Amino acid sequence: MPHKIMDFRSDTVTRPSDEMRRAMALAEVGDDIYEDDPTSNELNRYAAELTGKEAAIFACSGTMGNLLAFLTAGSHGESLLAGKRSHVWCAEVGGFSAIAGMCPYPLTDDDGIPKPEEIAAQNRADGNIHHPQTTILALENTHNYTGGIAVPPDKFAAAARAGKSLGFHVHLDGARIFNAAVRCGVDVKEFTKEVDSVQFCLSKGLGAPLGSMLCGTRDFIERAKRWRKRIGGAQRQLGIAAAGGLYALKNNIERLAEDHDNARYLAELLKKGGVPVEEVPGMTNMIFFPLKDGQVSDDDFEKKCLEKGMLAHMIEPRRVRLVTHIDIDREDVERAAAIVLEVLSA
Repeated sequence: MPHKIMDFRSDTVTRPSDEMRRAMALAEVGDDIYEDDPTSNELNRYAAELTGKEAAIFACSGTMGNLLAFLTAGSHGESLLAGKRSHVWCAEVGGFSAIAGMCPYPLTDDDGIPKPEEIAAQNRADGNIHHPQTTILALENTHNYTGGIAVPPDKFAAAARAGKSLGFHVHLDGARIFNAAVRCGVDVKEFTKEVDSVQFCLSKGLGAPLGSMLCGTRDFIERAKRWRKRIGGAQRQLGIAAAGGLYALKNNIERLAEDHDNARYLAELLKKGGVPVEEVPGMTNMIFFPLKDGQVSDDDFEKKCLEKGMLAHMIEPRRVRLVTHIDIDREDVERAAAIVLEVLSA
């Protein structure tokens, strides 16, 4: 029999397990806009409890969850501070400006987190009539574009507290915050206690087919519900999707350590073959490496990997990202390493 096609493009490609599908099929449902969907209500309660927040709501995606936070905490004409390599800056189609109407100021986040002194330096909440008032600081953990870095609690707290001391609403794009918690060996609340709101994804390493959660104070979430309705994100019988999210949160958090182990193993195999894998502190389930001058083109790298049974992704020109997840096992990692080495050597 031919091998399956292994998908290393992202942890967004996972498929719900049979057990998760059963939970979704049997979910008790109601109308979530009337707040009488019992499964959705339970997901909201459970997500808030996990993150130590008062309340939570379901968003269709992580991008929507982040946007809801910006719409709720900020206003048109105000400014937002975010890392220049953060997901909200690089991969959310400029929603914080196009829809939330906020003026962004970039922070250096090459280490996965901005330095407190730069946060203070970029502050525009100074009463200057010429400046857009800064009201939001957006942080990210794990940090995707810098290598899937799990920013440790002390460094994360220093940045968040710098924002709080300046009076900002501190929002955490925690799409993969449970990866960070597992990698650092701490309860997720070690991160979420430092922020005013947090978005995390159900549909990445946790293995649910869709959805993200936005968590914060009760008042913040009530206001976010109105924005969710306004931009078309309110749902009816949400319990079917919520059941997948509940199953993911109750069963798939601790197993993220397997993805981290598989990523480290893949990195080791590639380095043994001469691939210059990026060295990343706090590596989680992603590995990155450049294509050298004279090697295969970006398009041909993806094409030739696929011909051999592997989906790969060029996250930037000449930069490959491979991601391990719940549907990738140790045998897949060994096959993937062999394929990459073969494609590069050719």
